[in-house]
Amino acid sequence: MESAVQLEQPVPFVASSNSRILDNRRNTIQMSETPTPASVTVRLKRGAWEIEITTQEGKVQQAVESVLAGMASKEPMLVQAQEPEAAQRRFETCRGVLLTMWKEGWFASPRALSEVHEEMSRRGYHYDRTAVSHTLVDLVREGSLFRDGSMRNYTYVQKHPFKGQPGTS
Repeated sequence: MESAVQLEQPVPFVASSNSRILDNRRNTIQMSETPTPASVTVRLKRGAWEIEITTQEGKVQQAVESVLAGMASKEPMLVQAQEPEAAQRRFETCRGVLLTMWKEGWFASPRALSEVHEEMSRRGYHYDRTAVSHTLVDLVREGSLFRDGSMRNYTYVQKHPFKGQPGTS
């Protein structure tokens, strides 16, 4: 059953919500006794799957059951990513990465700081450029690398190959 209320002054805007509508032309508010059902959001997590369902309040159980049934049919194909154990994880220092590159012979030809930084990023190590620069200077002081050039334009090359490298004594 709907009822109408006459307003004495015109209203300058139109407002609406789930249960009432204001009509600016006739200046009436209509109230309906059956508001639209509210929507409900449910998050499910099962194994590696995480699903968010948004549905009407009365249909939550039906939606959840159908999603779970769909997940059960796909279960044999589900492959979970396994995290490596703590001993297998890569936690390398900037120095450790640069020494690995030196041992591999990557510094056999002269390399600029930008090349070194790009190679480290390509390998998955994202260190600040200044940290890489300071570590390269430390390796130069230790005698592993040789630095040539002028300020802001240095190239780094290995002074001697790694002793465990094939073809060296």
